[in-house]
Amino acid sequence: MSALTRELLDDGVLVVTLDVPGEKVNTLSRALMNELDVALGEIESSMGVTAVVLRSGKPDGFIAGADIRDFGTIRSALEAETLSRGGQAILNRLESLPFPVVAAIHGPALGGGLEVALACRYRIATDDKKTVLGQPEVQLGLIPGAGGTQRLPRLVGVPAALDLIVTGRSLKASRALKAGVVDEVVPTPVLLSAARRAALALAAGTLQPRKRGIRLQDRLLKPVIFRKARASVMEKTHGHYPAPLRAIEAIEKGTSRSLEEGLKIEARHFGELAVSDVSRALVSVFFATQEIKKDAGYPEGTEAHDVEKLGVVGGGLMGAGIATAAAEAGALVRLKDASREALGRALRHAREGLEDRRRKGSLTRLDVQKRMDRLSVTTDDSGFGQADLVIEAVFEDLDVKRQVLAEMEARTAEDCVFASNTSSLPIGEIALGSRRPARVLGMHFFSPVEKMPLLEVVVTPHTDAWATATAVTFGRRLGKNVIVVRDGPGFYTTRALAPYLNEACRVVEEGAAVEDVDRALVDFGFPVGPLTLLDEVGIDVGAKVSKILHHAFGERLAPPESMGRVIDDGRLGRKNGRGFYRYEGGKKKDVDATIYALLPGGAARRPLDARLIQERLAFAFLNEAVLCLQEGILRSARDGDVGAIFGLGFPPFLGGPFRYLDHLGARFATSVLERLAAQHGERFRPASLLQDMARDERSFHPARAAGA
Repeated sequence: MSALTRELLDDGVLVVTLDVPGEKVNTLSRALMNELDVALGEIESSMGVTAVVLRSGKPDGFIAGADIRDFGTIRSALEAETLSRGGQAILNRLESLPFPVVAAIHGPALGGGLEVALACRYRIATDDKKTVLGQPEVQLGLIPGAGGTQRLPRLVGVPAALDLIVTGRSLKASRALKAGVVDEVVPTPVLLSAARRAALALAAGTLQPRKRGIRLQDRLLKPVIFRKARASVMEKTHGHYPAPLRAIEAIEKGTSRSLEEGLKIEARHFGELAVSDVSRALVSVFFATQEIKKDAGYPEGTEAHDVEKLGVVGGGLMGAGIATAAAEAGALVRLKDASREALGRALRHAREGLEDRRRKGSLTRLDVQKRMDRLSVTTDDSGFGQADLVIEAVFEDLDVKRQVLAEMEARTAEDCVFASNTSSLPIGEIALGSRRPARVLGMHFFSPVEKMPLLEVVVTPHTDAWATATAVTFGRRLGKNVIVVRDGPGFYTTRALAPYLNEACRVVEEGAAVEDVDRALVDFGFPVGPLTLLDEVGIDVGAKVSKILHHAFGERLAPPESMGRVIDDGRLGRKNGRGFYRYEGGKKKDVDATIYALLPGGAARRPLDARLIQERLAFAFLNEAVLCLQEGILRSARDGDVGAIFGLGFPPFLGGPFRYLDHLGARFATSVLERLAAQHGERFRPASLLQDMARDERSFHPARAAGA
């Protein structure tokens, strides 16, 4: 079946509709590009055509980008460069048609989709919230490869093009209009008629397309523009991601030359990046996030219950965040807390977050009010009898959580699912004495809830499959990447993080400076250092979790002795302004040097090799992740990669802990852990699964070991 259909209307406008058979969205596969090339050849010689409108046949999407599956088949930089040059040639042909082409855009026009639109003479987008435009290729370790680095700066100016291409961010239609990416924004029902009108006006010469070319001020300010762009990229990425820098280079060199020369530069960089380790890793992360949407963690055919009404118990930061995210997703939310002050803060948190989005243009005043209208608060249990799902987000205390569960079971319907937002307490222990243990599970959100993209659903041997399906489906409705893990102290994410944070504290105990430890791990690729993270989480919270994990796993997860003195000194981290760092007005300042008085060695700090710090912390993390897979806490290495990247900030360019171990090789990783165990103790003893894999020379992701 053809993906392209053509209809010549009475006014001479040829409407070309793109609708890839059997797919939810249009993507630019090699086969589709070949079909487009053939169609363009036929259109060039068509009689009676005055103008062309290019549109999508999908109800809510223009073109979502390239077909990422094609990237897995590329084996050399030359092959990728040739692929890029082929795509460029086809879009050059589109741009050179003897009559104007108007892109009628509804839904996402991303990556190659935007490049197709840029090759058209005019672009009209709908005002629908689903319509977004951007060049997100850097998120896959790539740059635009079909002309985006050359056509976009010639259309909207170098600074605006750099911002879109280097960051990979997308624009809603209204902002795309302001930036000059599109020429008109219209209501969805009139898109085709508006596109036909514009096409005929362009053909008649009564409508002039936007002029293209490098602006004089961009030429004059070129050294400053590109110097600032490189400095910004290095500050944010520490050189771990080559694609943004290559994009800058392609734009800088290409805009100084002809379009054809610029396209050659773009294709060469695209080819080199397409076979890089970073791109392979980021593509693997993309596929992993797609796979977890299909492999749900419960038996196929299980029916999830609809969650129209959500109850949230606990008006603190986590409860407020969960309530806000649920109201955003369209659920009616009832938030309970014993404190009216806490409820007031929760409502303020919700409104401030929504108002911030309104100021940025993504919501209207009416949108804000609709979301706030879905959120109500109470100090009693009124309204909870109608809840389909209740999530408790109270203190990390087993007795308190059991009490909340008992109260909710007495007041909610028989089929109401109860979820605990605990970060470490076993769900089975919370459910002891439950009247309905089959409806009890964990929904571990991450802070801030509205921004963090992971949800860890924790199931016990007693949890009903439909309850799991309900939690997973609701999590996806909130826009989360959802992994399902087996119950146990710390589950996966908290447990993997614990030895990493413990080791950071031990290194400081041994004389390293706080800032040196944090800098070493940021240089490794984590978004923040471990001691900064501990301050953010709360040193007291970390101590409670450490106690639980120490009790469960013994000396391997024992916290350093000096951390008790830090807690006794009243240091809680950011929330009380005293931790490893000082805080003023809620903002992080420099290291609080008085903390060294609580540690061995006092103020006398000694330099430690950053690579040794990285090795100890990273391998503590990696080994615990393997233990979670070995014990069945994790269902797969894929889930472990997704959980670590989206919940814990593990460097995406490494592909996740298991992908990184595949890159290192199990034999090498085992040898490093054995050396660390000899130097620092049995806590580094390699997991038996890793030792078995080293002996058998196996990979965690065998299908991807060759770079697929």
